[in-house]
Amino acid sequence: MTIDAALLRYYRAVDEAFPPLAPDADAQTVRDRFSNVAKAYARERDETVTAENIQIVLDGRTLAARIYKPKTARGPLPLIVYFHGGGWVVGDLDTHDRLVARLAADSQCAVASVDYRLAPEHPFPAPCDDALDALIWLAEHRSRLGFATDRLAVGGDSAGAHLAVVAARGANERVAGLVGFQLLLYPVMRRQFESASCIANANGPGLTNDEMKWYWTQFLSGEAPQANDVRAFPLSEPFERTPARALVVAAAFDPLYDDAFELKRFLEANGGRVEMIDARDMTHGFGRMHAQSEAALGWLRKIGARTGELMRAER
Repeated sequence: MTIDAALLRYYRAVDEAFPPLAPDADAQTVRDRFSNVAKAYARERDETVTAENIQIVLDGRTLAARIYKPKTARGPLPLIVYFHGGGWVVGDLDTHDRLVARLAADSQCAVASVDYRLAPEHPFPAPCDDALDALIWLAEHRSRLGFATDRLAVGGDSAGAHLAVVAARGANERVAGLVGFQLLLYPVMRRQFESASCIANANGPGLTNDEMKWYWTQFLSGEAPQANDVRAFPLSEPFERTPARALVVAAAFDPLYDDAFELKRFLEANGGRVEMIDARDMTHGFGRMHAQSEAALGWLRKIGARTGELMRAER
């Protein structure tokens, strides 16, 4: 199996239109390039979905969020709280807008995308705190917002999947069974760069080993976590309670491919039920590129449909 040809054409076009950044580029410069690429290749949001911006008012800060709902859905919808990827440093509601809208359409669930604070201006544990607190806030306001009160999930891609795992664990330690499902796309789980997939896919496309090292450095640039702090290193300690059911998505041509399977083994070892989708012709971040690749769109639609089924399945 090789990388999907349409994805490779997309990467070549991006490289031609957006010259590589200098090795010493600061976080804001990296953010600007990421955002500009997203804008340049964006398509119209799926017309079967509505989107509404809201504010999540927390202790000492207010986070922006965007709620997506399928237009044809009836009755209170199950809610997925979603955290965008970007190495805890880049990305926002707009860079992941089409991905989240597609997820809402295909799952027939409501999805709340949360704009958490970013490193290095807000390093660990700020993104983790925002993820947990936003999840709890949305859980507490489900009835007022018109969502089903018996079905709550958390999801994310890449670093957002890391935050989703952290938030689900923290929420269920507070209220057993609060989060019933996790959707985890090409997750980053370990601060290590010597796995077989890291070596095989060290130079991308989509994500490089050096970029992942830089993201970890920015994320951990403030308070140094202990080695067993599960907010930073989710696989470092066993669960106190059985983890929520999970759908884990791996991209074969991704330095983080092995992380996805390591997460699967860890959740299962702690009593969790896990399904895998192994996207064998995809790279890291393919969910954001579904407008450029029919194959990526196919995988994303499969992910969304299965998410909807699992959200409504018997617990």
